[in-house]
Amino acid sequence: MIQETLMIITLVSIWISLFMSIFTLGGATAFWLKHSAKVVKITPLSRYPMITIAVPAHNEEVVIAQTTRAILDMNYPADRMELLLFADNCTDGTAAEMRRTLADPRYRNRNVRIIERTGSGGKAGVLNDALKMAHGDYIGVYDADAMPETNALYFLVRKALENPERYVAVFGRNKTRNAQQNFLTRCINQEIIVTQRIRHCAIWHLFKIGFIPGTNFIIQRQFVQEIGGWSDGALTEDTDISFKIMQRGKLIALAYNSEAFQQEPERVHDYYFQRLRWAKGNYQVIIHNLRHLFDHSNWRVKLEIFYYSCIFFWFNAAIVLSDIIFLANASYLIARFFDPALAIPFTFGESNILIMQVLLLNWLLMIILYILQISTAMATQFGQATTSQIWLALASYFTYSQLFILVSIHAVCSVSLDAILGRNGNVWVKTKRFDD
Repeated sequence: MIQETLMIITLVSIWISLFMSIFTLGGATAFWLKHSAKVVKITPLSRYPMITIAVPAHNEEVVIAQTTRAILDMNYPADRMELLLFADNCTDGTAAEMRRTLADPRYRNRNVRIIERTGSGGKAGVLNDALKMAHGDYIGVYDADAMPETNALYFLVRKALENPERYVAVFGRNKTRNAQQNFLTRCINQEIIVTQRIRHCAIWHLFKIGFIPGTNFIIQRQFVQEIGGWSDGALTEDTDISFKIMQRGKLIALAYNSEAFQQEPERVHDYYFQRLRWAKGNYQVIIHNLRHLFDHSNWRVKLEIFYYSCIFFWFNAAIVLSDIIFLANASYLIARFFDPALAIPFTFGESNILIMQVLLLNWLLMIILYILQISTAMATQFGQATTSQIWLALASYFTYSQLFILVSIHAVCSVSLDAILGRNGNVWVKTKRFDD
């Protein structure tokens, strides 16, 4: 009876997750059908608000020069941009690279400050320091490895000016600048494209819900001051402040044409601990905001908490149970060659054929939907919709995507132990950078 109950719960959970994925894919398809025929033109804005751009950099000497040049070369009036470069607790030559870059005659008269910071709080601490120094109407954030495209800031500001009262923040998208480095970076590239071209576009199109991605975004300085700034020490300060914005009834708008090129981990070890930090941060934010499901909070907050809870808790648990059922049955089938009297543990009735058929159908549907999402996302990018991407998607399903299950389990255990043992779990693991 217990085995049958677990199987039913697992199957229903997977079906619900498939339905949600299909619903999201439909929303993204509607978004791109609407925008694909639009001709994007770069025309003068009605006004150019002052923008303070903050770049947190901790031991980023390998990439900081390229990022600094890309920011200063953006298509935005130089006198309406203030750049704050933070060498945050650096033990390498990050600050020296910043100064060397700014020695270029092209940037001699630019409004740029280099701050060699020794404070605490991680990235959130840097952004709070930037908030105190900023003179801009908006604060923009670019990670040290995120090179914005020439018109990235222009598109962010243009979207913000469409409705300044409601759009207190605007975010763009990030692309993998080292996508062709190896199998891992190719898989990461597919994941990022699906996240940003499917999920982000779908929920903005359907519900006007946006989420700050951590880099390539702007936010009203006055609004950040009103909510008390960023949460010091938060592992995912972007997720945390996104919930605060929605809780106030404001919107985080999507500027889908704004792009930045970000370096991704090239080794499994670096990738694993980066995603572990993200997962832990997201779990912390979800747990902290879970109470809003049952109070009078903004409906967008409730919807996002429900969605995140499903993805990180419910559906992950269902996938783990599904894998356990499969491995248990497969092991017993092999063992029956040696002892025919052994009974299959997970089955309906006396035969295991039905459960095997249903599980096989579920797995086939998940694989097909996974590949369909990637193919649809790639079709929205010039030159990305190729047959090699389909084969890569199939390979990544059985390798790369399964790694996220391990990350999630590790994150849940780590967050739980942090709470039980009273230890500080907000430990920032530096992602290794590579020279392009």
